[in-house]
Amino acid sequence: MKKIALTLVTLIIALGVFGQDPEPNVDEMKEELKNQQDDTTNIRFKRKTVKIIEDDGETQIFVKKHNRNDDWDWMWDDDDGFTGSWSGFSMGLSNLVDQNFSFSRDAAIDGYMDLNTGKSWNMNVNFAQYSINFVNEQFGLVTGLGIEWNYYRFDGDNSIQENAATGEIEPVDILITHPDWNIEKSKLSTTYVTLPILLEVHSSSYQHSGIVFSAGVIGGAKLGSNTKIVYKQNGNKNKDKTKDDFNLSPFRYGVHARLGVGDWMIYGTYYFTPMFESNKGPELYPLSIGFALSFE
Repeated sequence: MKKIALTLVTLIIALGVFGQDPEPNVDEMKEELKNQQDDTTNIRFKRKTVKIIEDDGETQIFVKKHNRNDDWDWMWDDDDGFTGSWSGFSMGLSNLVDQNFSFSRDAAIDGYMDLNTGKSWNMNVNFAQYSINFVNEQFGLVTGLGIEWNYYRFDGDNSIQENAATGEIEPVDILITHPDWNIEKSKLSTTYVTLPILLEVHSSSYQHSGIVFSAGVIGGAKLGSNTKIVYKQNGNKNKDKTKDDFNLSPFRYGVHARLGVGDWMIYGTYYFTPMFESNKGPELYPLSIGFALSFE
């Protein structure tokens, strides 16, 4: 996750210097992107392109500016009228709570789902947005599309798997199955496409100043999931990655809110749909909170 944190800093710096001359390392970034052979997603917005590269379970983000005279198809028009704050990038912390909103786990039942909160991350790239003005270009409805990644870092030396006989999620004690592994980290990763329906109010009709508050419902559809164990064996660092559905809910819905000034906000998301399908895993609900930067 250090690489993800670094890419967040890179993104913020890149957005801040778009109006300046290119830095000396731009050519190096272009060359790295050109040589990259892993799965890549390109997202265009206004005069910028975000390139998201998935490389062995890690995520890299690069940002490039295009001049107005470049031959690009614009995703959105210039800032005229009411414009929501959904589109952009956000990053924060992920966790799981039970039906009583408790972070505690019963060691005998679902203790294996204890998370290292400081190393469990939520990341979102919201690449499409549609805004409807209701009142004075300061209050309206916002919807769109985004991609949400969650990286749940297990607090213990365990992972999870689906029991072949019962079909239920169960813990895997890595030190029992692989006593010669020196575990560095073990995590569960999920990827969902998201669609919000939000009511948003601005204290100013100008998008980039004033207080912004947005709240409403959000839905998600699962794109993929995997577990990953990083360990050392005989002095060598190795990775064990397993792709599966892990009985994760294929669709989910919840509430989403954000509050901030101008393009900078804090956000929170809570899903009413349990993380796992009914009777196929512990009853836990995803919760995330963090910082967001709007691209509008």
